[in-house]
Amino acid sequence: MGGTGRLHAAIDGRLRDFIEAQPMFFVATAPSDGRGHVNVSPKGMRGAFAVFGEHQVGYLDYHGSGAETVAHVRDNGRITVMFCAFDGPPLVVRLHGVGAVVSVDVHRISDSCGYGVPLMDYRGDRDLLVRANSRRTAEDLAEYRATRNATSIDDLPAFS
Repeated sequence: MGGTGRLHAAIDGRLRDFIEAQPMFFVATAPSDGRGHVNVSPKGMRGAFAVFGEHQVGYLDYHGSGAETVAHVRDNGRITVMFCAFDGPPLVVRLHGVGAVVSVDVHRISDSCGYGVPLMDYRGDRDLLVRANSRRTAEDLAEYRATRNATSIDDLPAFS
């Protein structure tokens, strides 16, 4: 799977296995307005990403310090999800698609060598986000979204 970059017709079993084995991935989005900020966010926690089919994926987007990804997806839907092999054979997989707040319909699947990605040891998921949100009620989380995640840094609506 390494070497020069390749395009794939679908997320097949081998790609699916690689994707679902990664404890961390990155999402990139941008607003329609060319003056807005491009956003790249690290995501993770085992089990947070799922492959629903050959051209559809989804992930749990936990509450965080910003709302760029959801605001950009609501604005124009464009999203790229990238996975890097931090151990084992080097590989980078990118899924280019159109997202909704629920999932991503993938229209381009590519891989490339991960020769420049460092080898790293996975020690486990951080539990801070889960612990912080488990102390909040549904009303607390709704208030957080309304007061801290209502808009992106470019003032695009994220949560209503």
